[in-house]
Amino acid sequence: MEIRNLLTFVQVAELNSFTRAAETLGYSQSTVSFQIKQLEDELSCLLFERVNHTITLTERGAELLDYAQRIVRMTDEFNQSLNAEKPLSGVIHILSPSSLCQQMLKKRYSSFHKEYPEISLRFTSADTLDMIKMLDRNEADIMLTLDTHTYRRDYIIAKEEPIGMHFVTGAGSKYDTGECHSLSEIASFPLVLTEKNAGYRRPLDKLFAERSIYAEPILELDRTDVIAELLEEGVGVSYLPDFVTQEGVSSGRLKYIECEEEMPVIWKQLIYHKNKWISRSLGALIEFIKRNEFSE
Repeated sequence: MEIRNLLTFVQVAELNSFTRAAETLGYSQSTVSFQIKQLEDELSCLLFERVNHTITLTERGAELLDYAQRIVRMTDEFNQSLNAEKPLSGVIHILSPSSLCQQMLKKRYSSFHKEYPEISLRFTSADTLDMIKMLDRNEADIMLTLDTHTYRRDYIIAKEEPIGMHFVTGAGSKYDTGECHSLSEIASFPLVLTEKNAGYRRPLDKLFAERSIYAEPILELDRTDVIAELLEEGVGVSYLPDFVTQEGVSSGRLKYIECEEEMPVIWKQLIYHKNKWISRSLGALIEFIKRNEFSE
């Protein structure tokens, strides 16, 4: 049994697609199909059911996947031991909401690059539900979330902490009154929010719905730094993590708006799949994020 065919099988099974597996591996689709056919002939069993252009693992296929993933991990371990003296390298794919991505790149990337110059990082910004789908399909290595608490038995939470969230406005704006407002009052203000269904926006919308409160933002975008700048210019009210606004608040350019209702607790979580092979490079990145992006 060729390791190459097992690697291809794992990719097809995890991505649930011959086409995406071919793209990931740099093969033609016919090559991927041929390698899977070789495995099926060698094992004398069907590994995938193919119906209407969709594929599903058979019972034997699911059994093989468990063994194949172990073989892939052991192969990676052996290759890693051979290269133990070499500098850490490789490409690591990180899923993150745009606000965390902006923070990490502005404040942390230069120090990470100095420490690990041969590790390349690729960021994809997405909402939590899309990140979960990508992590489950092994299309990324780790994810950082800003959302209500995420827990699943097949996930490893490497680090987590609740984060501060506030409604915020520009200092001196007509909404900067120092008063505590009801949620319905705040909903009537001109809201500038991150895009719908993204991270902490979804729990906010859910709370509005539970209270039968109608809230229509005047502007939606995924750039929290731009939102903060607009607030400083006197444009409306937003709901943002404190790490985005704390500098503006400390300097007096932004002001928090207190809300009478108890708001949902938002968590920052660093998560990877329990079946993910943690290479030396990925392990180094995880430890770097735990040291620099979370409170002690």
